[in-house]
Amino acid sequence: MISNSVQSQKSYFLSGETKSVSFRKEKLKALKTTLIQREDAIISALKKDFNKPAFESVLSETAVVISEIDMTLKKLSGWAKPERVFPSLLNFPSTDKIYSEPYGTVLIIAPWNYPYQLAMAPLIAAIAAGNTAVLKPSELTPNTSALLNEIVSKVFKPEHVVVIEGGVDVSEELLAQRWDYIFFTGSVNVGKIVAKAAAHHLTPTTLELGGKNPCIIDETAPIALTAKRIVWGKFLNAGQTCIAPDYVLIHHSKKEAFYTALKAEIQKAYSKNPQASHDYARIINAKNFERLNTMLKNENCVIGGITSSEALYISPTIIDEPTLGSEVMKDEIFGPILPVISYTKTSELDAIILSYDKPLSLYVFTKNTAFYKEIIAKYSFGGGVINDTIIHFINHRLPFGGVGNSGIGAYHGKLSFDTFSHQKAIVKKSNWLDLPLRYAPYNNKLSFIKRILKWL
Repeated sequence: MISNSVQSQKSYFLSGETKSVSFRKEKLKALKTTLIQREDAIISALKKDFNKPAFESVLSETAVVISEIDMTLKKLSGWAKPERVFPSLLNFPSTDKIYSEPYGTVLIIAPWNYPYQLAMAPLIAAIAAGNTAVLKPSELTPNTSALLNEIVSKVFKPEHVVVIEGGVDVSEELLAQRWDYIFFTGSVNVGKIVAKAAAHHLTPTTLELGGKNPCIIDETAPIALTAKRIVWGKFLNAGQTCIAPDYVLIHHSKKEAFYTALKAEIQKAYSKNPQASHDYARIINAKNFERLNTMLKNENCVIGGITSSEALYISPTIIDEPTLGSEVMKDEIFGPILPVISYTKTSELDAIILSYDKPLSLYVFTKNTAFYKEIIAKYSFGGGVINDTIIHFINHRLPFGGVGNSGIGAYHGKLSFDTFSHQKAIVKKSNWLDLPLRYAPYNNKLSFIKRILKWL
């Protein structure tokens, strides 16, 4: 069935209909209309899947997608137009242009943590670029996945865009097919499986992965405001965010004040009993709950540490001074647990940050301009923020993606369109003049061509 679906999409792509800019816009407008009509259902599905608050669903999911469609519709005609570039003097006279050409049939594998937004955003870009697409949503969010299937089926022909639901076996079957492009968002381990499958067919990929994102607080940072912004960025979606701060490195002189401020901000956001708060999400499933619960064993939880396996609940938790060999410091946490490690000299940061692979994000809280400039110059990471967390994601003018182990490629805004487009170089050579310099015989031409090449 999957093989037949892929083949029908390839045939439809070859028909050329998806390459029409007016057709792409028509489909995006129809998609927008349906998404607006179904917003309440989307919010409800996210609530059922992991108790996601309506406010967070709008802020981080539905509003982001509608904004992405609006921006794409506004810019698409310009993006799709051939870009004229300055020609090489060696080709004189000529006209040189870059054509954005759709790859063809693309596979999009979406994650469970933002199961609507991280499925629809790349899909919008794939459609805008003129591709056909197969969308594989996460089986861990069945309500959202089923609704995505329903929405896509209403707007698109299956040979243009289709949602294929299922578990690991379905993903494996999809990856066994030959694609023109694969866009994957998820864990590093699964990303490696995707990369291996893509390499078999030399298929280009974008891999949006993750990592242990450091959050550095120096002695000049305003602690109350710093704590407020970290609590928001860390515990949004119950910490199940790939760009959330994974651990804090704080100057020793500020640690106790930081703990006091964190406790106040957590209570302000979620009350003294976050389990009763309507604004706090749950862990996605029992497997992830147990993984996170294991990290709490034998650790000094100065705030939180309360869990409920029945409710898949872990309270906002702060761990004081874990060792680098502890479970909580081994891999990306991806949950509402925040380890805090103090430092005395900035030279101590290297031993911790450089012990991990390059992270997806890095955050610095400071009033010292020289300090944050030193940090962003020294460490390699996907993207980051000075004096806040995770907000770099929302600017479509900024590329979003990792580096090294945290990802390959980037997207957002025009870069999303470019991600799903092959940049085809075309030179149109004029016939009214044909310089003889390049043609054999080359007698007496070598010194002349060397002089010309020096100026190119």
